[in-house]
Amino acid sequence: MKGNRNAVKMVLIFTLIMGIMTFMVMFSSNAKQNNNTYITVDPTTMKLVQLDPPNEGDPIAIVDTTLGEFRFVLYPQYSPNAVKNFTDLAESGYYDGTYVFDSVRGAYSSAGAPNKDGSVNDQSHEVVERELHENLWPFKGAICSMTTSVDRGIKEFLFGGGKYFNGSRFTIINTVEFDDQFKEDLLEVSESKELGEAFIERGGIPNFSQQMTVIGQTYEGLDIVEKLASLETDDNGSYSTPKEDIMIKSVKIDKYSETAAADED
Repeated sequence: MKGNRNAVKMVLIFTLIMGIMTFMVMFSSNAKQNNNTYITVDPTTMKLVQLDPPNEGDPIAIVDTTLGEFRFVLYPQYSPNAVKNFTDLAESGYYDGTYVFDSVRGAYSSAGAPNKDGSVNDQSHEVVERELHENLWPFKGAICSMTTSVDRGIKEFLFGGGKYFNGSRFTIINTVEFDDQFKEDLLEVSESKELGEAFIERGGIPNFSQQMTVIGQTYEGLDIVEKLASLETDDNGSYSTPKEDIMIKSVKIDKYSETAAADED
């Protein structure tokens, strides 16, 4: 009887192993589909729209901080849900008096949290599905909606991927250092030579490419972007929190006007 029980146990274990292997084979061919983790980038159709100045009438955000003001053009045509979430919150006054809660070694900063530790009080604005696009990249001055959570099933757990979500807080990209070796490696692995050269010329964080929803591009106030990324900080376990409270005083949604921009100059 004992021998029979052992034989049955071995059959069950073998069956389980085969079942798992079958499951893996069934889903390996489409493991990277049906999620918002991977997109196809076609260099022949890609347009690096962030390298161009805003056009008359483009939606913009004017962010007034305790260190100064910066402005960025919004891209609702590429990231409609994230831009709407940001715009609705800005127009409601949500960002007034919120914190710059992360400042990382000159590379980037993060802002828009009602609490100094970077946490939020209301989760209803934190479940916007991530939107990636071949035209948008983390160049210097890019504004990215921060990732808040990921929904993974067994398939995604085994093979990677999943459905990512972003929310109210946003990351302001400054730049990493581009030494000669980094430039050479970047040009070698870039989706296109144009893209690699754009990073080298403009700066940014190539490693963030297609990892976060890009909602805008700074066209005025890059000096403020640099300051926000280079603050003196304390490590709170989650973020590099500025020692001095740096606040967003207001975020105004408007439309770009060449006439108004010329008058301000």
